[in-house]
Amino acid sequence: MAVQSVERAFMLLRALSQEPLGVTDLSDRVSLPKSTVARLLSALEAEDAVTQLEAGGAYQLGDGLIDITGAASGTRNLITAARPHLLELTDALHEVAGLSIVDSGQAYYLDQTYISSDIQIRDWTGEYSPLHAVASGLVLLAHLPVDQQEKYLAQSLEACTQWTVVDPDAIRDRLAQVRSLGYAWVYEEFVEDLNSVAAPVLSEDGQPLAALHIQGPAYRFPDPDLAHDHGLAVVAAANRLASQLSA
Repeated sequence: MAVQSVERAFMLLRALSQEPLGVTDLSDRVSLPKSTVARLLSALEAEDAVTQLEAGGAYQLGDGLIDITGAASGTRNLITAARPHLLELTDALHEVAGLSIVDSGQAYYLDQTYISSDIQIRDWTGEYSPLHAVASGLVLLAHLPVDQQEKYLAQSLEACTQWTVVDPDAIRDRLAQVRSLGYAWVYEEFVEDLNSVAAPVLSEDGQPLAALHIQGPAYRFPDPDLAHDHGLAVVAAANRLASQLSA
């Protein structure tokens, strides 16, 4: 019975990694009785593995999981330091904010905020994406040593959607633009109907420590007149985090 409870708890956690869900939706998603789901959620909430957004509302993954994943990857301090900056970006731009690093030649997502909206953005925490296909990956790649950039660009680059840029010369031009502007926009290049802007968090010697990004549904994000302002907002947040980490 104990093993079965663990298996069922992980079923709930995997479902919640996709999006916040209420008891009824979770019950349908994992094909378990609502009473069982409610009992497991109560136990997980007591361990801070999940948290309820509001009384009677949906559940999402909690900070307790960040503690575990962060400790395992040696990134807990980074996640803790970045969290207030992510929340500030979300409050300012009313879209989901996230934190990522380079890991195994890909962008690895460490944390993501949540917004209450009819259109929910998938939680990418704990997942990988190609550096060339996401805004956070581009800004990280732009500040890696040239030999590492060239090694990456020498690979067969995956086209995640019809808009993914896979031509190495075109990507080199984008990387130069990132270094000039300080941020990168990606329009539906990793996932259709999803746009994102990111900026790098750099060490004092210019090495990429992490990236901050904001992402939202393509139909509303960005307002074309505010795209540059949004980019500058993410740059400012990334620079504040970089100063904090260097101190």
